[in-house]
Amino acid sequence: MAESVLPDVITFAGNGEPTLHPEFAGIIDDTLLLRDALTPAARIAVLSNATLLHKKSVVEALKKVDDNILKLDGGIPETLHLLNKPVIRFSLPKLVEQLKQFDGHFILQTMFLRGSFEGIEFDNSSDAEVTAWMEKVKEIRPAKVMIYSIARDTPADSLRAV
Repeated sequence: MAESVLPDVITFAGNGEPTLHPEFAGIIDDTLLLRDALTPAARIAVLSNATLLHKKSVVEALKKVDDNILKLDGGIPETLHLLNKPVIRFSLPKLVEQLKQFDGHFILQTMFLRGSFEGIEFDNSSDAEVTAWMEKVKEIRPAKVMIYSIARDTPADSLRAV
């Protein structure tokens, strides 16, 4: 007889932003109900680029999960624009304020890399970049910080892992 193995984490991630789904809050509520009924020891995690933290329903849903993992790839606005290519109006000070509404109950995820993109040289691991990022981290006060670098194909061959 095959042994039943239950998941330890149910993670929302993938090729796209999970919080963009128009029913994101309901999906989280349903997932929590199913998790509690079927595999109560499993954690619920959401990997988000944090672009929809202006939506109350998204914030409320993220506050319900065990691990909300929110991105901040630097502390200098120009570098963030280059790396993240936001399609909506983006303000670093506003993002910092939105992250602070979690009262530290989230994991901050940051990717460090260097190279050139669209003809612009950058290194978000330079002293100036890391100092600016650290100031934001001190202000936001996340429970944990997850740091990584690129480990797979990127949109440009000129990007390098740190």
